[in-house]
Amino acid sequence: MAWHMHGAPDEDAVRPVDTRILRRVVGYVRPYRGRVALATATMLVASLTGLAPPLLLGLAVDHYVVPGNLAGLTWVALLYAGIHLVNWLASYWQTYTMAWVGQKAIHAIRRDLFAHYQKLHVGYFQKHPTGVLISRATSDVESMSELISSGIVYVVNDVLTLAGIIGIMFYLNPRLALYALATLPLVVLVATVFRNRVLIAYREVRHQVAKMAANLQETISGVRVTQSFVREEVNRERFDATNLDNYAANMRAAYLFSVFVPTVELVGAVGTAIIIWFGGLSVIGGLQAAAGALAGATGAGHLSPGEFIAFLTYVTRFYQPIRDLSAIYNLTQQATAAAEKIFGIMDTRPAVVDRPGALELETARGEIEFRKVTFSYVPGEPVLREVSFRVEPGQRVALVGPTGAGKTSVINLVGRFSDPDSGSVLIDGVDVRDLTQKSLRRHLAFVLQDTFLFSGTVEENIRFGRPGASREDCIQAARAVGAHPFIMKLPQGYDTEVEERGGKLSVGQRQLVSFARALLADPRVLILDEATSSVDAYTEVIIQKAMERLLAGRTCLVIAHRLSTVRDADVILVIDDGRIVERGRHAELMAARGLYRRLYEMQFRDDSSSSPGPGGPLGGTGGGPPAGPGEPVLGGGGPAGRGDGPGAAE
Repeated sequence: MAWHMHGAPDEDAVRPVDTRILRRVVGYVRPYRGRVALATATMLVASLTGLAPPLLLGLAVDHYVVPGNLAGLTWVALLYAGIHLVNWLASYWQTYTMAWVGQKAIHAIRRDLFAHYQKLHVGYFQKHPTGVLISRATSDVESMSELISSGIVYVVNDVLTLAGIIGIMFYLNPRLALYALATLPLVVLVATVFRNRVLIAYREVRHQVAKMAANLQETISGVRVTQSFVREEVNRERFDATNLDNYAANMRAAYLFSVFVPTVELVGAVGTAIIIWFGGLSVIGGLQAAAGALAGATGAGHLSPGEFIAFLTYVTRFYQPIRDLSAIYNLTQQATAAAEKIFGIMDTRPAVVDRPGALELETARGEIEFRKVTFSYVPGEPVLREVSFRVEPGQRVALVGPTGAGKTSVINLVGRFSDPDSGSVLIDGVDVRDLTQKSLRRHLAFVLQDTFLFSGTVEENIRFGRPGASREDCIQAARAVGAHPFIMKLPQGYDTEVEERGGKLSVGQRQLVSFARALLADPRVLILDEATSSVDAYTEVIIQKAMERLLAGRTCLVIAHRLSTVRDADVILVIDDGRIVERGRHAELMAARGLYRRLYEMQFRDDSSSSPGPGGPLGGTGGGPPAGPGEPVLGGGGPAGRGDGPGAAE
């Protein structure tokens, strides 16, 4: 039966399990090899004590039950119970120890994966859905847990048990042992037939789980937009389709496994039937020979009733390790499919890395220089073209221009979230590529249009850039930017939980907290990316006062949104199509009658006639309140724009 998978092309290809991946998984177990050795020793005890009961059962029948030896039967029964007690203790310790090792390994894998997420280029997260990346760190890692916790040792346990059963069967009756092994090639054939199909099925399962997680994350994050446009039913249908694909993928895998295991059991039943027939003949022949009626009727090697019971028990157990190994193989397929995804991410080299011997920027004056910088997100499609400018320490520079002109790309290069294709970005005369990223960003602070607050208290968010700051330091920073009054009105003041993304606070309140956070970090260079675009005019007045305190004595790059920010700038850089087309102060640029003046007049005219606010024809967020009277909006991120993130052409 042909299975039509709908995963990515590389997932559809039938490939054997990559042993290198399994070795990498085992590498996470290696630090705990002492515990693994202990678990292996107890597993060996469990295997040996598991092999003994059938022999004791046969011994009891032949030597104590048939002759009627009650005393001997009592001792055998006690020994039987004692062996099972030892088996229980050994199995318990083995299972617990390997569970401990497995969880340690899983913890280490998640730790390394999360650490690698922190190192990846910001643009990586724009190309890969957040839900998929979450799925890799949760369900994919979890699917490896059982393999590490039990699969590795159980493989050894089942192999030893299988070898022990075969040895005992040959000891009891070589001919019957060969009969029992006659079905083994059929079992191998069944496993081979199902192997590739199971591998494809579980790769598809991992793919669909990641798709569903991405759908969930996107839908939940955008619930406000969904409800605003009454798209609940459409989103439900989209999720139902994704959920159905996930269901279908799991059912295909379940179908294969549900056929696989009973097939192995059916083959085992055939083997058991063979033993019942020939073993039964051997017992009957032995009993008749003992009675003198049919001596030698079935040849040498007759079985006693006890031996037959023991042999039949071993034959039944002979197929149990085979079934277990089949299940472990199935588990290995799942874990390998998940590990491929996880290690694929961990093998992704960050686009921005520190050079060997990179310098530590201990102190900074705040001088910024671009020297003929060309930069592109997509090769061959530059968003900055030979941009050159210089910002003196303490100077305030505004970047204005139409949506998509390249403004946000400039500040991404300053923070080295990306590297230029050509040219250089310098801080205090040193190429940022020659500095460690941590030491560079320690002297920078970003206040963005879309303020991101983390789950936790107000104080914890203010302290985010300076973890060692005291409560008093946080209060002073909040007072300085005008955030203290509203914070004190919150239910628990500075201890108020802001919830995910600061959901308990208004847009303006979140922005004030972000200003306090930046001030407490005490950066030499401050970067404002349309920091007042999403607030009302009253809140903007408060924020403008906070900005004055925040900008004092610091170098500042401002992506300008409202005229009030631009008017006070020492230098205004007008960017269009990736080039600086004008530079100067507000009055100079207005007198030059170039692009800056056209933007100003267009926005001023639109502002006066229809008060479009930030959603005017040349940009804005489209979601904020109108600009204040006489304050036109200059080149924000309008509805047609490509966004404000590091991956945008802005």
